[in-house]
Amino acid sequence: MKINNRLLFMEYFKSFRPLGALCVAFALIVSSCTTVQETDQVTAKVTDLQMPVLTRKDNNKVVKLSLQLKDSAASKTLVGVHLDLLGDLPVSAIENISIYSDTTSKVDFKKATLFGSVSPEDQSVAIKGDHKLSQEPENLWVSLAIKQDVDITKTTGVAIRYLEFKDGSRLTLESRDKSNVLNLGIALRNKGDDNVHTYRIPGLATTNKGTLIAVYDIRYNSSVDLQAHVDVGMNRSTDGGQTWEPMQVIMDMGTYGGLPQDENGIGDPAVLVDKNTGTIWVAALWLHGKKDKRAWWASEQGMTPEETGQFMLVKSQDDGKTWSEPINITKQMKDPSWKLFFNGPGNGITMKDGTLVFPAQYKDENAIPHSTIIYSKDAGETWQVGTGAKSETTEAQVVELSDGSLMLNMRDDRNRKDRNDPQNGRSIAVTTDLGKTWTEHPTSRKALIESNCMASIISFEREGQSDVLFFSNPNSKVARAHMTIKTSLDDGDTWPKENQLELYQQAGYGYSCLTQIDENYIGILYEGSGDLYFQKIPVTSLLN
Repeated sequence: MKINNRLLFMEYFKSFRPLGALCVAFALIVSSCTTVQETDQVTAKVTDLQMPVLTRKDNNKVVKLSLQLKDSAASKTLVGVHLDLLGDLPVSAIENISIYSDTTSKVDFKKATLFGSVSPEDQSVAIKGDHKLSQEPENLWVSLAIKQDVDITKTTGVAIRYLEFKDGSRLTLESRDKSNVLNLGIALRNKGDDNVHTYRIPGLATTNKGTLIAVYDIRYNSSVDLQAHVDVGMNRSTDGGQTWEPMQVIMDMGTYGGLPQDENGIGDPAVLVDKNTGTIWVAALWLHGKKDKRAWWASEQGMTPEETGQFMLVKSQDDGKTWSEPINITKQMKDPSWKLFFNGPGNGITMKDGTLVFPAQYKDENAIPHSTIIYSKDAGETWQVGTGAKSETTEAQVVELSDGSLMLNMRDDRNRKDRNDPQNGRSIAVTTDLGKTWTEHPTSRKALIESNCMASIISFEREGQSDVLFFSNPNSKVARAHMTIKTSLDDGDTWPKENQLELYQQAGYGYSCLTQIDENYIGILYEGSGDLYFQKIPVTSLLN
């Protein structure tokens, strides 16, 4: 819904209920609320953004203030923005609050003009500056920077109270509802960290000892998919995601076969924790040769690295501190007629009977993709593959339901053809025999919309109660925007709107991965645009 349409919609309803309540009621639909205030000379629009406030980011935009001079003969200079801090984050944890001016609809903080910045000492803050308004619409962006050692389970936000002008006049504004605060998080990997161009394809899991294992693509030279110089990176957290150890490279095929690194890329990782043995497995796709070609099209029929992509594993038996050399399991599972076979990125599961399961995907002899699973009954010594759950499906995630069956939640390429098709959604299939046969679920392509992107689904265990399913993806049919967590209390039959939480409204690369941290929190690792963000979400914010 475009901003101008949303404003018309909200103006229509003003006579029925207070605007602040309307913002909260429709938060999941429009994701940000805009209020409009006017004088004879100035129009001011305040748009509250639904974005996380992240450590390791110099600027986290939280409010957009749009100003326009109405009277061509008037002169108006903004000299102060007065606001209140919201949430339970201590004022001492905020490094600074800054305001930047920019004529564009999307701010680039490196190019924008600084209006003013302060390090707050109190909940009420005044930011002083000198900005002459014009008849052309322009935007001022309120930005927060927080200290690195903050408790990321806290919340924060900004409510603008009034604007102060050089002539002594004021304009009082209605901004963010005080209950509609923002979650914190960590920019686990920023584009450019360790001289890496782009970080992509998140996987996340919790070990038996409670350690968080994050895996991802290290795309050294560009953002493109394999084939390129790509390795698999990993970070550990032993305190529930509050702090993270430095990056390790855990999968690197080097210069195998005498070819350079950019012809031995390995990526698209998925991570799985064996709940019985404690072994951590990471699966990834290795492509050998095929210079400057994309793996999706370059991989061909056959079994050797020179012919086709290889299904690779590494494992750790010391809680992620050290990792094995790569293990090639392609010959155990791949049909030689398939053109490509590899894991679904994200994570795998240990079933209640101890079976290890990774989601997977293959392109058949006709280059038609199918989502499936691979599984091991002997703690990863040998692996077997299921049949295709559905044609035209690719990246998938798997979860065990309460009756012991497996649900495969799949990216469906049909969604690419018509973004506005009512059937534009995730494909869902269920198996009771480890992928030998599949049954399409009644919610398939109906319940969970998508814009053709990877997603995540996990089963959250609750002592003495039935398990809950949590799902994350960009909540949009047309763009990889509005990263949202959804909840199902009935094995995926329904996903109530009141049990949803939008984290990141801005468009990005859109991949995400969830894990259960403990009985109170879930973790999510998701993509910005070359960055990877981690957030720790209390389950009460989704279940209540």
